[in-house]
Amino acid sequence: MNLPSPPDHPKRPAPPPHRWIWGGLGAALLAAGGLALMGSEHPAQAQMRGGGMDKGQMAPQPVTASTVKTQSVPVWLTALGTVTPRSYVNVMPRVAGLLQSVDYKQGQMVKAGQLLAQIDPRPFRIAVEQAQAQLEQTQAQMNGAQSDLQRYETLLKQDSISAQQVSDQRATVAQLKATLDANKAALDNARLQLSWTRITAPIAGLAGLRPVDAGNMVTTSGAVGSNTSTSSNSASPIATIAQVQPVDVTFAVPQQNIAEVVGPLMAGKHLETQAWDARNTLLLETGQLVAADNQINSTTGTLNLRAEFTNKKLSLFPNQFVNVRLLVNTMANALVVPTTAVAVGAPGTYVYVIGADNKVKMRVVKTGVAFDNLTQIVSGVKAGERVVTDGLDRLRDGREVKVVQPLSANNEAKASHAKPGAPHGAKPAAASGAR
Repeated sequence: MNLPSPPDHPKRPAPPPHRWIWGGLGAALLAAGGLALMGSEHPAQAQMRGGGMDKGQMAPQPVTASTVKTQSVPVWLTALGTVTPRSYVNVMPRVAGLLQSVDYKQGQMVKAGQLLAQIDPRPFRIAVEQAQAQLEQTQAQMNGAQSDLQRYETLLKQDSISAQQVSDQRATVAQLKATLDANKAALDNARLQLSWTRITAPIAGLAGLRPVDAGNMVTTSGAVGSNTSTSSNSASPIATIAQVQPVDVTFAVPQQNIAEVVGPLMAGKHLETQAWDARNTLLLETGQLVAADNQINSTTGTLNLRAEFTNKKLSLFPNQFVNVRLLVNTMANALVVPTTAVAVGAPGTYVYVIGADNKVKMRVVKTGVAFDNLTQIVSGVKAGERVVTDGLDRLRDGREVKVVQPLSANNEAKASHAKPGAPHGAKPAAASGAR
């Protein structure tokens, strides 16, 4: 049997020549990219991939460094202090009457003897005039009695009057003389009362807010009624004055530091004392220690001290809390490093010293006092050695380092080398970005 032959399958057309061209180019680009990636691999990654990195072949670690220096190191004692005025006065009336005027400006400095307020003086002037009249009357009576006594004594010599009458006249003169002395005292007292109607400042200082207004009645216990929120029946002073130039600061130090404080003080030395603000960032005033208490506080184990400040700029106010620094000693030729170079860990307190081969060595040190971002090194390093100040957490013994400038120093250098012709005041982008 003759079977029909299967139909012929159509032949797939050959791809156009340009498709082969683009396919070949893509394969070539992928191969070139792989070679480029292999060629750009970091040497450290290549070494690690190939079987580990040798420690001697590690790239130097960038760090910042500083040199161990010798300088004078101040020893400060710190404490919390309270500003206290040299003296604080509540100015009270010394006579009763109507407050006629208030003549000072509240919150302003006043001078000693300056007029603060005036009480109505008219009743007191009348009292002075009355005392003056009484004195003149007694003076006239005494003059007449003395004239009679002289005449009686003449008659007594002529035996024309009895001795008893002369004796009585002498007593009358003595009595009038005593009355005259009392009248003089009464006149002086009336004048004194009149002078007290002018209320003056007993000291120079800073006046507080005005506690009473003119028109109120005042007594010797204070002003009745005030411009404050207190009861109208409460007595108030005419003014309050705090002496703040100079001003004192009271603070306490532990009893274990008494010897280094009281010794120089008793020898006549005035230790330098600084008053800083509450954040301990701004120096308010520099003064000197002037006095120490005569006993230790048994509750706190501290000794109260008092320092004096001129306070010319009124940077210290009464009852203000300040941080006090008391200079008790100055050590000469002490070794110091930046505080950032000192670390504390399992070995203790240590620094990393950079050798001549730029490799670091951990060095255990003993530290002393710290001040102004510097720390005293008692033992462990020598002057002139270099220590790492930044990057300590990435170091170990024998690691090679590369000393670089701090970022702030680099920014300053770039700013100083800005291109000429730039606008006045313009800064490079890197420097402005660092801020």
